[in-house]
Amino acid sequence: MDRPLVALVLAGGTGTRLYPASRSDRPKQFLPLVGDRSLLSRTVARASFADEVFVCTREAFASEIPDHAPEATVIVEPDGKDTGPALVYATHRIGEVVGDCVVLALPSDHHVGDGGAFEATMRTGARVAAETGSLVAFGVEPTRPDTGYGYVEPGADRGDHFDLAAFREKPDAETAARYIESGCLWNAGIFAWTPDALRRAALGSPLAPLVEALDAGDPETGFEAVEAVSVDYAVMERAEDAAVVPAAFEWDDLGSWDALERVLDADAADNVALGEALSVDAAGNVVASDGKHVSLVGVDDLAVVAWDDRVLVAPKAEAQRVREVVAALKEEGRF
Repeated sequence: MDRPLVALVLAGGTGTRLYPASRSDRPKQFLPLVGDRSLLSRTVARASFADEVFVCTREAFASEIPDHAPEATVIVEPDGKDTGPALVYATHRIGEVVGDCVVLALPSDHHVGDGGAFEATMRTGARVAAETGSLVAFGVEPTRPDTGYGYVEPGADRGDHFDLAAFREKPDAETAARYIESGCLWNAGIFAWTPDALRRAALGSPLAPLVEALDAGDPETGFEAVEAVSVDYAVMERAEDAAVVPAAFEWDDLGSWDALERVLDADAADNVALGEALSVDAAGNVVASDGKHVSLVGVDDLAVVAWDDRVLVAPKAEAQRVREVVAALKEEGRF
């Protein structure tokens, strides 16, 4: 591929399902949930094969980005309105700075296994984006019918990629099992495209006012004119020319506390702990703390988190509902 490859890391969210470790002033991408380095630092290191690395974030977090990604160029989005506006804006900015390139959009909160499979898969996707002009998604082979992930349905086989037949929203358990049976892949939330390809696709989407405002040099007006929306819904689901590249690497979205049991080592009773914990007659629990010692007695399948002056206790199976706690706290101005 003769175009520059630019990694664009999204780091503007807060990660509400990882409350109380993740708070309004301390988003999850700054937390060291796997190993000693923050999720953002690990993501930027993983993308070091790119010719350039940019990090897109909101103004409140911008000053902290160099602590985690000192080599990256920081793009500050005018407003936090989900991944759709953020990616359209950041890709436009990269096009202005770098010129004709391929942008590889990476969330900052994923776990990816070691080895060279990630780089090889990303380079394949970038080449497909450059050669076909398609918007490229990456699909992970499912290991379980997970209701917390979206799915992509592969279409015609093109050798190193598939046509993207459809995006599927986060399903219930029965639907997730049916998706897997029919050959759907997890939507990894990773994308590759050229700035021109994303611009063309976004012009036919709810993000068209933002594209037009960016063309006119008025991004603030553009952000005011659009609603908060994911790039999946606004652009990818409507794109006429989209592809999916199968991802051949270990992957997990660290979006909720139950995800830790898939990336941390468990004890003999299948408990996992981030921080110090003691379990007596307790099994299948996820414990996380910021230095506090947590003891569990006679309980199973819980998520127990002690961070700052806050404690969260929830059934592990209800980990996605932590966002409901955050919604209530936001109403009270306590998030």
